[in-house]
Amino acid sequence: MTDLESRVAGFIQRNNLIPPGETLVVGVSGGADSVCLLCLLQKCQDELGIKLHVAHLNHGLRGVESEGDARYVAELASSFSLPITIDRQDVAAYKAKKRCSLEEAARELRYVFFAQVAEKVGARRVAVGHTRDDQVETVLMHILRGTGTSGLHGLKPCSSMPFRHFCHSEPLRFCHSERSEESYQRSGQAPANPELSSGLELLIIRPLLDIARKETQNYCQERGLSPRSDSSNVSLSFLRNRLRLELLPLLRKYNPNINEALLRLAEIARDDGIFIEEQSLKLWNEVAKQQNGVVYLDRIKIAILPVALQRQLIKLAITRVLGDIRDIEANHIEAARDLLGKPVGKRFSLPHGLVCQTEYSEIVIMASQSLDKESLSLDGRGLGEGEMGLLFPCPSPFPPLQGEFSLKVPGESVLPGWRVLANIVERRALPVIATLPCPSTIAEFDLHQTRTELFCRQRQPGDKFQPLGMSMPKKLQDFMVDAKIHLSWRGCIPIVCSPGQIIWVVGYRIDDRVKVTEGTTEILRLEFIRLV
Repeated sequence: MTDLESRVAGFIQRNNLIPPGETLVVGVSGGADSVCLLCLLQKCQDELGIKLHVAHLNHGLRGVESEGDARYVAELASSFSLPITIDRQDVAAYKAKKRCSLEEAARELRYVFFAQVAEKVGARRVAVGHTRDDQVETVLMHILRGTGTSGLHGLKPCSSMPFRHFCHSEPLRFCHSERSEESYQRSGQAPANPELSSGLELLIIRPLLDIARKETQNYCQERGLSPRSDSSNVSLSFLRNRLRLELLPLLRKYNPNINEALLRLAEIARDDGIFIEEQSLKLWNEVAKQQNGVVYLDRIKIAILPVALQRQLIKLAITRVLGDIRDIEANHIEAARDLLGKPVGKRFSLPHGLVCQTEYSEIVIMASQSLDKESLSLDGRGLGEGEMGLLFPCPSPFPPLQGEFSLKVPGESVLPGWRVLANIVERRALPVIATLPCPSTIAEFDLHQTRTELFCRQRQPGDKFQPLGMSMPKKLQDFMVDAKIHLSWRGCIPIVCSPGQIIWVVGYRIDDRVKVTEGTTEILRLEFIRLV
């Protein structure tokens, strides 16, 4: 093996990039970096015990030149007797539709394509030809954009993207040849399957990340290969090109070793980041809980932690919800951290439909739901602070309750999620007064005041009752706010009513007008038992 081949093989082994026996998709553009990558992997595929599948996406941006790239890659794959999948996409049209930059549009379509090829051929890893020069440019680009310390890490040898990122992408049409000797076709007939396995991750590996771009060019030249030259690589309309062609040459006048300095910065930031991440993982179970795709962060416990750990725990929470922190920037993390000191009900949105909201003792982080906020309003004015929690799943002692249900008094009633026992007993010397905090679900009442025609429902617009100990009625919403009842619980709490009034907000307070007094002769005892 040559020195470069040995270094790449060692890099693959040190970072456990390619387990034996796997199929590996190799993204090949036709440039020197990806051609070098394919040659290296093809040479050692038997030693690694892997199968290769070449993938090439024609971005449709350079006309005849792009068509030539596709033919070149097809011929290269054929020379190695490797299967290949080729597709053509109109990146410019996608850019206009998504209103993003051309680079972003090309990148998104490219990784959708890689994911769908991987799913089609049964692979979980895609190898791309990023080099040490790409790492330098990436770190510098992140610095210019105002990155946090995680952005200084730059590119990783292996990074993951959950397949669910691509589940709702528009299906691509493959120009697919199972055998590389088949000719390249401009348009294909077999549609890709956009419904990818949501439980898997697409792993992007970068075997050349320790290799300079010049070395890949020399390697191709030594082997008589003629990689394609992309004319867009010299266009100053792209930020990365301006960094490479203008800014880095200028910085080298101040520091001839700017590449090494930026790579050293990335390595230090990555090592520090690993330590902080390890500490946050140790704290996770103490300060966070996760249920139904929602993460709840304990505001009090997190607020006293060092700021570095606060940021990392928020990143970890976002990762648990989204799968990664793609497109989550430093200002997003700071906005979420700022919620630690905000009043209840404050909320903001993040990329990919993520929502952060304050509750009484927690920050809730979840993917927003496709709900009509107006229809969820309790009084027609739209969701206010008291109703915002209805957008969240119910991780509470109360199962969801919808509809109205009669209660058998005396007797047993079965409601969604509940079994309700109603007993009538003679007055005792010391009645039980239902001032019990949640999740107590037992209360006693003056039967003469409640009567036996009772029913249970969830809260409704305009609900009022007279909480035990108060002399005047109070809006149920105001009571819940004052009682600091978790926002996401409110729509689930059973409300027990007689024909004329609310008699019990289950788990919290009975109505003062139905309490057991010295004049009570018969006591109604209600017990809500949650069904498993």
